[in-house]
Formats: sequence, C-alpha cells, structure tokens
Amino acid sequence: MLTLSKFHVILIPILFFITLLSPLFSIALPINIWPKPRFLSWPQHKAIALSPNFTILAPEHQYLSASVTRYHNLIRSENYSPLISYPVKLMKRYTLRNLVVTVTDFSLPLHHGVDESYKLSIPIGSFSAHLLAHSAWGAMRGLETFSQMIWGTSPDLCLPVGIYIQDSPLFGHRGVLLDTSRNYYGVDDIMRTIKAMSANKLNVFHWHITDSQSFPLVLPSEPSLAAKGSLGPDMVYTPEDVSKIVQYGFEHGVRVLPEIDTPGHTGSWGEAYPEIVTCANMFWWPAGKSWEERLASEPGTGQLNPLSPKTYEVVKNVIQDIVNQFPESFFHGGGDEVIPGCWNTDPAINSFLSSGGTLSQLLEKYINSTLPYIVSQNRTVVYWEDVLLDAQIKADPSVLPKEHTILQTWNNGPENTKRIVAAGYRVIVSSSEFYYLDCGHGGFLGNDSIYDQKESGGGSWCAPFKTWQSIYNYDIADGLLNEEERKLVLGGEVALWSEQADSTVLDSRLWPRASALAESLWSGNRDERGVKRCGEAVDRLNLWRYRMVKRGIGAEPIQPLWCLKNPGMCNTVHGALQDQ
Repeated sequence: MLTLSKFHVILIPILFFITLLSPLFSIALPINIWPKPRFLSWPQHKAIALSPNFTILAPEHQYLSASVTRYHNLIRSENYSPLISYPVKLMKRYTLRNLVVTVTDFSLPLHHGVDESYKLSIPIGSFSAHLLAHSAWGAMRGLETFSQMIWGTSPDLCLPVGIYIQDSPLFGHRGVLLDTSRNYYGVDDIMRTIKAMSANKLNVFHWHITDSQSFPLVLPSEPSLAAKGSLGPDMVYTPEDVSKIVQYGFEHGVRVLPEIDTPGHTGSWGEAYPEIVTCANMFWWPAGKSWEERLASEPGTGQLNPLSPKTYEVVKNVIQDIVNQFPESFFHGGGDEVIPGCWNTDPAINSFLSSGGTLSQLLEKYINSTLPYIVSQNRTVVYWEDVLLDAQIKADPSVLPKEHTILQTWNNGPENTKRIVAAGYRVIVSSSEFYYLDCGHGGFLGNDSIYDQKESGGGSWCAPFKTWQSIYNYDIADGLLNEEERKLVLGGEVALWSEQADSTVLDSRLWPRASALAESLWSGNRDERGVKRCGEAVDRLNLWRYRMVKRGIGAEPIQPLWCLKNPGMCNTVHGALQDQ
C-alpha cells in the first residue's frame, strides 16, 4: 500500500466523478455487486486489464489502512472467474495502475448513523480509478464494491471501465445477532462472520454473549461469573479475545454491539452468585403446571432478584467492564422474557407482592437502578421490546427515556414495530416471523409430544424455515403512518439463536440468507418502478453465494449449479411477483 501526500490528495481530479447518468444496467454481465448499488452507470460495457503493478493509494488511517492492505491482497489472490462468460469489449491500449482513495473526514467515528456513502469512478482513458467517501467506513464499502468488480486469474485480471457508482445505505443499522451462550463459537468463527458481514456491507455484529445456559465472558471485576458459569475453561472469551474481535470489527467497518441479557435469562449468574438469582437450576416447566406457571420459556432457569442490593453491586461491575472492553456507543441490556413464575419462587419477592407491589414494579426498580448507570457511561441502552410491550411484566414509559432508549422488536411482525414507533421510540427490527435464522430446524426438547402432532412445525416454535426470499421481501417500515415514524426505524438484524447451532453450521445458517437482509436494508427490495425484485435478485444472489464460498464462507446453495449455467431456465412466467 502506498500513501498519498496532502499535495496529491488535493490534486485528485474530482472531475472524474462527474459523468452522464444513464439507467441501471442489466445484470447479465460480469459485474455482480452485492448488495446492489443505489446507482450504477456503465453505458459502453467496456473493460480494461489491471496492471501487474496495481496499487491502492490512500491516506494513512488506523483502520482504513488495514482494510486497504486486505483488499489489495484479495484482488490479487481471489482469482474469481464468472460462471458464465458474457461479451465485453476489452480495451488493450492501457491498464489500470491504481485506485485513489479520498476521505473527506477521518474524524467520523464508527457509530450509528455515520456516513457510509461513497462514489466510485473508473473513467475511460485514465490510469487511475477514484473512490471518494466522507468517512473511512464509507471508503471500506467502496473498496468492497471495487473488489467485486474484478474478475479473471492473476495476473490477467479485468474490470469494467467507463463506470460510475454512487452508493449509500437506506438504513444505518444492518446487523447479525449471534448467540454464544447456548453453544460456544470460537474467536475465529466470530471473526469469519464479521469478515462476511463486511463483504455484504452489514455493519453491526450484535453479540448476545450471555444467557441462562452459560456466561462465557471473562470479566476482570467479576471473574467468577465465567469461571463458574461458562460451559468449560476452554469455552470462554478473555479480554484479549474481546480486544481482538473489536479491533477486527473496526478494520472491517463492523460495530461490535455487546448484549448482557438481564434481569431474565441469567441462570448462569447463579453459579457464582446464587443469592442474587431466583429459581436457578430448577426444572423449567414443572409437571402438572400450565404454560403460564412455567419458570422459564426454555430449559435454563434463573432471573436476577431486583430486591437484592448485591444484584446491583454485581451488575454495575459487569456494566463497567463491558464499557471498558467495548467502545460501541450502544449497550444492549436484554430485558426480554421476564417470567412471573421464576420471581414468584422467592420469599422476599412474595412478601413484596403481598404488600401490594407488582411484578412490573420489580422490573421498573431494576431498570431505574441500572439504566441511569449505563447512560452515565455515555451509552444508549437497547432493550428487547418486552420491557414495553409484554402482557404481564412491563415498565411504564416514564422509566424508559426515549432519548436514551432503543427497543428491538421480535414479535408480531410489523404490528409491534408500529406500536413502538407510535410510542415515540427508536426501533431495531428483528421480527421472528421473518428474521430468525434458527427457525424450522425442529425442536431440542426431549419427551415432547408435539413432535408427533400434525402441523406442529416439527417442534420448532417459529417454524417454518425463514427463506432468503421471505427475508428479502420483508419491508421493516411497512404500514408506518408518516416519515417521522419511518425515521424511528433504525434498521434490522437477522438473529441466529444457538440452541441448535454451533460452529459446524454457522456459515450455512447465516449465509446467504443474511445477504438477503443486507441488500434489502442497503438499497431496498424494489426496483425503480416500486415492484419487489426478488425474482431478479435470485441470479445475482446465486452468483454472490458462489463468490462468498470462494472467499472461504460456507454459504449454503440456493439453486442447482445448472440454473446458473442455463440462465432463465429456472424461472417461471407464472404467478409473477406483483407490487405489494
């Protein structure tokens, strides 16, 4: 990688970014950029060779420099050949010698809402391509686009010329949630996921680190939580591991958003502190009890006791360590599935209830004792929707200040999104009906009669399997009344809960379905006429899936290879998708 002087940066000919605009190209060409750019013009369908001495010229930057080096190596080593050859006129009188990267503001941090836009130009007759971005993170998005435009076997690499791209995301929050409590994932698995996310222009790795099943995070202030609550000494994340993952995220333009789920889903805390956890290690659904009397929504019981002063001593130590290890400005506090039966097992809580208190007041006490502390650490708090919308235990909006609180929705599809934004809260959409990637793989309970029932979904509570098409076609702002409400929708996340997943299936469960989310939230799921375009997207996604596999991501197939070799033959002219 070479470094530009300030003099050279000033002299970059911005003129090359000014080009005649023409309609979006037909994708039946060697160019296949995923997610599809917002605007792309390539009127002459010409290409040039990449110089054997090609380099990327960019200013030095803590994270962008690592990205530049990575993409330079990828371009030289990928050796991607399109599965189908299309006629493109190769101009042989010159080669492309460099890509000049210009960033207008290196001070912009990797926070929600940062400008990720970029402009990419490869003018005819120039030895240089030009990438202009407002932030280092936008430059990373442009570098990914540039890498996807190159094909051939090194040193005979080609790319389009006379092309202009102007691109930016529709939504600022585009994420993947990974649960590392139910089953453990190695650091390399997490880093490979972040790498794949960056390739798909996804920008938030939501790390659901802890739950009732295990507490794998080693914290300096509370080392006994992992020592006693993890699944084993070789299944933990040390501070060094966290630092490595966070650094890797920055180098790929991916925020690492930590979630420490409380006060529910905390049975693993009871291994170190049994005095602060109610109903720990009890059978989750006692015999003869109704579903409403259960102690947890799945095996693994335990909830923090809001009446115990020791609870807040431990929780604040945990929060402080998380803040110290994760620079991300969002802190996910969980808050979902607080089950009445679990708190009802505690004598002190029963006394509180007998004196006229309510379970909702217990939740409010917990939030009032922890949310202000998180905010004092310069963090915005994210909770699951349950804290506001649960039918039994929920907080009054007065304890959830809108300026400091974001809610993440997972139930009832667009209906709960509407309820949240109507209440004035910002929302992250993870509707289980569309975005839960663990659904449809059966259930994990033993001795369950539901497996022998018709229409049971095989025991999967959220069956059926969420196809890439259902993910792609979901409009996360569907039905919202006005632009003010739409602005409250920050974006969305697909979620891989890990009751039945670990590193052996990680890639295939995520990809390419998470790629469908990526394009839907980056450039939308509709064409310029407003018609949903998943019928057109299938060929592009299929090609992108093969390229991801070549890059070391074990994405599952979505069609027979024969379909790519025989364009159009796997389509149907019946029941064409209509504008919805």
